[in-house]
Amino acid sequence: MPKVTKERSNARRDEIINACAELYETTCFKDLTLKDIGKATSFTRTSIYNYFQTKEEIFLALLEREYDLWNADLTDILEKNESLSADEFADKLARSLEKRERLLKLMSMNHYDMESSSRIENLTEFKRSYGRSLQLVTRCAEKFFPAMSAGEVRNFVYIFFPFMFGIYPYTYVTDKQREAMKNAEADYVFMSVYEITFSCVKNLLSPAESRKA
Repeated sequence: MPKVTKERSNARRDEIINACAELYETTCFKDLTLKDIGKATSFTRTSIYNYFQTKEEIFLALLEREYDLWNADLTDILEKNESLSADEFADKLARSLEKRERLLKLMSMNHYDMESSSRIENLTEFKRSYGRSLQLVTRCAEKFFPAMSAGEVRNFVYIFFPFMFGIYPYTYVTDKQREAMKNAEADYVFMSVYEITFSCVKNLLSPAESRKA
């Protein structure tokens, strides 16, 4: 049997991840199976096991890729701006997430199950991308708000990241959910990804911004 080149192996891995991403647009995580993903690729379903042992590993790889895409946007914010006000930084951070719907949707899933069902090497690769996001947001806060102490920067990061896990459920709602809220007479204001992110970041940075004035 001919040996599969690294380039071919990476291409097949990407094809599996792409198939998962496409199916995830119309099928929820719990209903999506390895068999479904296998059918959407150009090679045999059993070949998937050469790259991923569980569907959780595939989803983790997809989430890793989404973090990498966001990291590219964060790098642009960091490197292409010498200074930013709280409003300007909140605007750029909100816009970077506004176009990352899949990232936010994946973040709203149960990460504990996803990570516990993945091999350590896969989890480590994912953590590198996630850790890079933490580092980039930290560096942005340090660069654009130098008056913030190390503790304040850390608090900003560790409030903002948990906040991101709830953005998708609060901003992407179905017609059924809207109807239920209306029937329940719940006084709820639906906000966009941009609106809810901008508001959060601006409020978190308001003490530091006031010291800049």
